[in-house]
Amino acid sequence: MTLPTITHHIPDHLLAACAAGSLPDAFAMVVASHVSMCEACRAGLEAHQLAGGIVLEETPATALSDSLKPKVMARLDQSFRPEPVYERRGIFPAPVNAALRGREPAWKKLGMGVRQSILSADEDGSVRLLWIPPGQHVPDHGHNGLELTLVLQGSFSDETGRYGVGDVEVGDEALKHTPVAGPDAPCICLAATDAPLRFSALVPRLLQPFFRI
Repeated sequence: MTLPTITHHIPDHLLAACAAGSLPDAFAMVVASHVSMCEACRAGLEAHQLAGGIVLEETPATALSDSLKPKVMARLDQSFRPEPVYERRGIFPAPVNAALRGREPAWKKLGMGVRQSILSADEDGSVRLLWIPPGQHVPDHGHNGLELTLVLQGSFSDETGRYGVGDVEVGDEALKHTPVAGPDAPCICLAATDAPLRFSALVPRLLQPFFRI
């Protein structure tokens, strides 16, 4: 695969959190997908993983009690159940293809030609695929938490700049924007959030609970 030219990267503190295993699964999927496309962020993640490994090696070991050891070993056995291995498929990086179980996205209409496919959702956050027709805008909105948006196909632009394949936009409570898909192809994005969006218009706010955004 020819890697795209990427100008918007994952912030270093999120790479560190991903390496430490403290990043919620929804955001970890975006980071893993971006890292599969970006050599610079892959190197950054590997550096954090290496540093974490050194810390673990230098941390004194603590013996398990006789009563706790069987419980820990049982939990480890459960966590190592073999899972199918999924590779990149078309525009979908391996982490996304794994979430899809190798199938096509289950697209659902949101209006104005925009579609979404929710990959996962729990109390820590949600991650979804978005399909936006060329030239179509997403309703003006802000954020109540963190949002990571990775472009898989096409592009979009907003008040902060243009985002092409492999680029990640990091949105927080300070960002209010109106993303518009590029004119050449449908924009397909992987978007993770840990809180509902804050829409400006009434209709999107009314539909928000049904669309789980």
